[in-house]
Amino acid sequence: MHLDPITMEDPQDGDDTDLLTKVKPKTKRPPLYKVMLLNDDFTPMEFVVHVLERFFGLSHAQSFEIMLTVHQKGLAVVGVFTHEIAETKVAQVMDLARREQHPLQCTMEKEE
Repeated sequence: MHLDPITMEDPQDGDDTDLLTKVKPKTKRPPLYKVMLLNDDFTPMEFVVHVLERFFGLSHAQSFEIMLTVHQKGLAVVGVFTHEIAETKVAQVMDLARREQHPLQCTMEKEE
């Protein structure tokens, strides 16, 4: 009879073999954030279209439609992203708007 030097038990004894089962931790999806553009009476429509094309990768037609929604309804959701990406997009839009001296506002809020 050969004993396991660590457990001092016979490795052939009984049926219970030590199986390591990997438990996959449940990963929770990160919360998502809506990025929104707000209407104002001063920012040119062309600038809003440019922002949507440049920072959100939208086509000219898509950008034009969203710009009209912002203009008519007061705001529009332009994308839904993880916190870091949403924060970056808001910062990019706000930075360009300030540099171009437009009062365009871009905000983000947690999606429910």
